[in-house]
Amino acid sequence: MRIRFLQRTALLAGAIVLLTVMMLTACTTAYAQTPSTGQLAGDWQGTMQADPAQRIVLKITVGSEAGGKPSWKAVMYNLDSHKPSEGRATEISLEGDALHFAIAAVDVSYDGKLSPDGGTIAGEWTEGGHAHPLTLAHVTGDAAWTIPAENKSMPTNADPDWEVVTVRPSDPNEKGSMLGPEGRQVLVKRHTVETMLLVGYDVHKKQLINAPDWIATDRWDVTGVPDVPGTPHVPQLQSLMRKLLVERFGLVSHTEQREIPVYALRVAKGGPKLEKSAGDPNGQPNENDSESGGQRAMRMTNAKMGELALLLKMFLDRPVVDQTGLTGRYDFALKWTFDETTVPADGSAAPSVFTAIQEQLGLKLEPVKTATDVMVIDKIEKPGAN
Repeated sequence: MRIRFLQRTALLAGAIVLLTVMMLTACTTAYAQTPSTGQLAGDWQGTMQADPAQRIVLKITVGSEAGGKPSWKAVMYNLDSHKPSEGRATEISLEGDALHFAIAAVDVSYDGKLSPDGGTIAGEWTEGGHAHPLTLAHVTGDAAWTIPAENKSMPTNADPDWEVVTVRPSDPNEKGSMLGPEGRQVLVKRHTVETMLLVGYDVHKKQLINAPDWIATDRWDVTGVPDVPGTPHVPQLQSLMRKLLVERFGLVSHTEQREIPVYALRVAKGGPKLEKSAGDPNGQPNENDSESGGQRAMRMTNAKMGELALLLKMFLDRPVVDQTGLTGRYDFALKWTFDETTVPADGSAAPSVFTAIQEQLGLKLEPVKTATDVMVIDKIEKPGAN
């Protein structure tokens, strides 16, 4: 009987040891699969598989909130964009091995999974509703890509001209467009003369009188270097556009006053819903817009109301005049529907631009008819060889 009792005791002890080992193994495995704070902090980089491919760098730092919970911050850089620094993450989280971050100002988000060894994050980069594969690798030392120094702005009192500039018809097979500074250069890609006039002279297309049809159909590429170092502010970019139109397109024009319909941009009842910008009050605005499913999303940072009015002219059927009386610079986002035939049928579509401006910005667009400057085109012609 005693022998059997000892045998049972030995078997029971063995089972307890085996169970303990199994529990410890399970705990160790679970701990190994849980990403640590140290795994996420640092420099990450990878090439986004878009057309064209773009090199992305993400710098993550970690602090702590009350109770010791980790708090992450991140700055993202797109090394193949016309602006090396794209901004700070407005949200970032790590749940288990799932990383999520977003940058509202440029309509970017990223969702990926951190590998068990903390060396890579595999996921998708979404920008303007379009998703692209992106795997980020944790790098240190010489393996890290160099981030270009941010270009300094031109002196605010400078009136730049072109040191050199070339103009040629756009390749009809190319995609995408841009108008603005890129490093030392100012580029116009796949834009019409009408767009250059709207930007350069701060007018709406209905303020253009006696213009030939080709200015709204033919697209052009412009590559130029201003004769003043630094990135031009918006008024300086407009001055460069005006000089380009006069020097290369032979523009001759004059201004008249005519009574035409416009939209007055005013503060709505209840006051503005705008966030005061923490950016440089003498700096430049940053604007990003995208289209998807009949909707347009616009995000602006460090922007004046006159700059908002200038952009709205591009999307509305009449000129916009800033009558808000608001000074300073603001950060805001605006999303509206411009094509109801292609929006989602689930009721999630954004409202019209008029409702969106009132609900989202606390402003309003009121149609009025008033005497307004118009631009009469006396002469304009297609440019010759460079």
